[in-house]
Formats: sequence, structure tokens, C-alpha cells
Amino acid sequence: MSSKVLSTTLGANFVGDSCTFRVWAPSAESVTLRLMNQHGSHAWPMQFSDGYFSLNAFARPGDKYFYIVDQNKPVPDPVSRLLPEGVHGPTEIVDPEKFAWTDSAWRGLPLRDYVIYELHIGTFTPEGTFDAAIGKLPYLKKLGVTVIEIMPVAAFPGTRNWGYDGVSPYAVQASYGGPDGLKRLVNAAHANGIAVVLDVVYNHLGNEGNYLQLFGPYFTDKHQTPWGEAINFDQPGCEGVRRYFAENALYWVREYHMDGLRLDAVQTIKDDSARHILAEIKADVAALAAELGRQICVIAETDENDANIVRPVDAGGFGLDAIWSDDFHHAIHAFFTGERKGYYQDFGRPEQIAQALSHGFVFQGEPFQFWDGRPRGTSSAGMPAAAHVICIQNHDQVGNRANGERLTALIPRGARMLAAALLLLACETPLVFMGQEYDEPNPFLFFTDYGDPALQQAVREGRKQEFKDFDFANDHVPDPQDPATFERSKLNWQLTQGENPMLDWYTSLLALRKKFIKTCEPTCEARLIDGVIHMQIPCEEPTLKVFARLQRTAALPDLGVGWEKALAEEGDGYAVSVWVESLDTR
Repeated sequence: MSSKVLSTTLGANFVGDSCTFRVWAPSAESVTLRLMNQHGSHAWPMQFSDGYFSLNAFARPGDKYFYIVDQNKPVPDPVSRLLPEGVHGPTEIVDPEKFAWTDSAWRGLPLRDYVIYELHIGTFTPEGTFDAAIGKLPYLKKLGVTVIEIMPVAAFPGTRNWGYDGVSPYAVQASYGGPDGLKRLVNAAHANGIAVVLDVVYNHLGNEGNYLQLFGPYFTDKHQTPWGEAINFDQPGCEGVRRYFAENALYWVREYHMDGLRLDAVQTIKDDSARHILAEIKADVAALAAELGRQICVIAETDENDANIVRPVDAGGFGLDAIWSDDFHHAIHAFFTGERKGYYQDFGRPEQIAQALSHGFVFQGEPFQFWDGRPRGTSSAGMPAAAHVICIQNHDQVGNRANGERLTALIPRGARMLAAALLLLACETPLVFMGQEYDEPNPFLFFTDYGDPALQQAVREGRKQEFKDFDFANDHVPDPQDPATFERSKLNWQLTQGENPMLDWYTSLLALRKKFIKTCEPTCEARLIDGVIHMQIPCEEPTLKVFARLQRTAALPDLGVGWEKALAEEGDGYAVSVWVESLDTR
């Protein structure tokens, strides 16, 4: 069966005047459909064939249903599109063909053009919905953003969560606006010339509302992850599990017109198969992109500096487009904050900032003390610069602090402006975390809305333990379950009104990026000379140079004929200047 046929027959799908219900449940003896609508509730036994249970019944969009597996309690469909009553409630039938898309001319963007803006729907706006986010698209367009990356929206317990505790990978969180709300946001983004990347989680499911184990061998105890048993990508029965997650990737592209996916923490995806699930997902997405005539990007998050993830398949790699590359962030953060615990213990030397700008990875196989001296990383030789997604803040690095402090609260403004210039004018793909561009002072905290009291307490204690290896104090960790923790994390949009020097700085830097970095050969040479980072792009015959003073006594170069100073800032002992080749010499 082709992937296209499979993806359109699992779940509840309309065929003429009837609805086909189909679920993969090889472990079940029986599956009963309980359908609920305005006429009441009806239960029908489903027919089994080759690992699947199916049934045709008369149903309409808005009707709801449960599956009853082997006389267990009723549970939602593993391929629910919408769970309007939460992760324990029934699946609502959605007709995906009813949405009126207007983006038929949209073809996506090449990775080279990406300027990513990471956002969390619940805290991005006061309303915390997809529709409210639409109102911010013109602002992002003016800023110079080309891609929004949305933190996970797969259904999670309650209404407040980062999204990484999702338990229904196909369902769109109802409190954000459900399937149609997400489609409206993507459609509007495309109308504004902005691509959309969705964060997806294929390394684990959350604890509350996770019913997959009732249906099949979705998990295995052969491999362990930080969250417990691994998803079964390589043990008996894994074929259906692999297709469940590979089809999920295709589902977001086909049904929601996503321009890309960011795969969470792929180092915790355990797969000893001859063909790794990452390679399978990328190959399937590439085939669909070709079929649709669109550019679709697959990005992996990993802390391992593993170039094999983006190496072409014919060279033994997985063939993905890019990875979240941590070393630039760690080098910047450790140098400017002075923090030296946890994974920051291996950073802090200023030359590491220059290394990250030139090569993407700082660690390319050297001993890593945070890993007890084991080697970390591979050579980045041959990796395109754009394959490194770099940042100076993101949801992890801010939110996984005890008190969620942003750089606004940690380092002087002069240092923040310097770091922003290096980030936004680097050859790598820059990522900006929501609010960073205007110096948002509010923290981004860890928040949850679990219903299980035991899980609530476990998360509170777990957060405190998580910080024992770091510099930040752990005796006043905000309660993740307190609604105030969530409210404190919302953006303060009033700061974008009127004069805001940081917002002007980001806008100016991104305008220079569009004019000079986007169009040039994507190579960079960065060196530390007498306390000043000298960065030039391209390496040969540069058209843009950045000088960043890291030491208070160092002088910045003053270029002569053939160069124009495009931007400059100085403050708090730090200084940065940006020079471009003058029109007379171009």
C-alpha cells in the first residue's frame, strides 16, 4: 500500500456519503467503534484484516467517537485530527477538504533564504491562539523574518504546555484553535511571503493521555530514553510504528501545507534498522515535495554535532537539510554570562565564537567534559553553512533555566547588540526566539496543566533536580502547574510600539542580511585578533565585514577606500561595526 493511500485511510475519512474508520491495532483481539452524534450513541464491532480494524458508517463532520479496545475503557483514535474535550475525550470527525486554501501559487523557500522566528502559540499573543498570531505576521514581515517555526501543537494535556508532552501526534491542540485555526495561520503566512515550519516530536510521547500501547507495539524496553521506554522503530512489529510516524510527517505537509518540520531531540530516537527512521522520513517528505512542486525542509535538533544527519544518503548519511547547531549559542552565552556549569563548562573562550562562525561546530571530536571526557562531534567539513541553524536564544536555552531568564536579564545591552550582529550576519541559518528582537523582559518559564496529581508533583520535583549541574539557583523554581507561571511567560507587545533601539537594530541587520548575505557565496572567515572578532563574508573577495569588540580596550578597524560603514553600535564596553563594499567598487 502506498504511503498516500495509507495516510488517507487511517483515522476517519469521508468516502461519498459515508465515513470509513480504520485503525492499526495488531495487538488487539477486538475493537469497537462508539459513535456519538445528535441522535445518541451507537457501538459497532469493527472488522479485522491484516493488522487493521475498519468499518464504514454514516457520520458527519462534528460527530465524535471513541474506540474500545479489548473491553478497555473508551479512548480516542490514534489518528485523531481534533480532540475538543482534551486528550482523554472523544475524537471529533473533521473533513480536511472543507478548508478553502488560497496559497496555490506558493512554492516555499530555499533554506538559504531562511530567517527563522521561533514562537510558542500560547504565549506569543495575549489570546494564545492561531488566529491571534495571524495579526503579528505583518510585524514579522517588516522585521525581516522569512520563516516562523511553531513549537509543537499536537494535542497535550490541559491548555498550558510547551507542546513536548503531546500524546496525539495527528491532533491539533483545540485550545489554540484546532485544525482550521492552524490552516488559517499557515495560509495567511504564505500570503505574507512567510514560510511555516512545525516542531514535531518523534522521540517520545507524554505520560497523560498516552493510549497508543493499547493498539500495538509502539514502545520497546530494548532502548531507553530520558522519558522511559523508546518508541519502537526497530523491534518486532515496528513496521506499523514506523509508518505511523513517517505518515505523520507527510500529513503536516499535505494537509496543513507546512514548509518544513523540526524534529525534536533526534539523538533520543533509537533505531538500529538498516535504514534509520530519519532517513525514511526525509525520503518520504522529499518525494511528496517533488509531487507537490514545493520546497520542504526537514531540520533535526541534536546536541551531538553529528554531520551524518545532513550528509547525503549516497555518502552514508540521513540526508536531512539542517540541524540545530548548539555551539554558537553556548560560546556566546558562556563568554558573556560567565556561566561555566553544565554544558557551559566546555565553553567560555572567545575564540570559540569565531570557530563557530567559521565552521559551525566548535567540537568536532574533541573531549567534552560535560560528557565525562568522551569525544563530541564530527567534522563539519562539507556541511553547507545554511545546514547549521544557530541562535543566541531559543525556547530550550531560555526555558530550561530555573527562572526562565532571557539575555535581557543576563548580559548588558551592548553585548546583546554585538551578539545579534554576529548571529544575523553569519552564513549559518539564524533563529530568533520570540521577543528577543525587542528585548522582551518577561521570562519564558516551563509550564504544564496536568490533571494527574502524581504527575503534577513529579514534574515539580523533576524541575528542581534538573538544575543541580548548573549555576542558576534551584530553590525558587516557579511551579509549572501554577497558571501564573504561564501568564508571566507571555510577550509584552507594547514594547514594540514607539522607540525601541533593539528592534531597530534587528530590523537594520536583517535588511543587510537580505542584501548581502542572501546573495553571496555562503562562506565565512572569522578570527579573534587582539580582542576583536574579524568576520568577513565570503572568505574570498568579501563584500561584508563585521568587527566585534569583546575586550574594552581594543580598537575597531577603520576601513578605507572601497568600504562604507553600514551600521555601528557601542555600549557597556562592547562595540560592533558593519562594513559593506561601496557601490563604487561593486
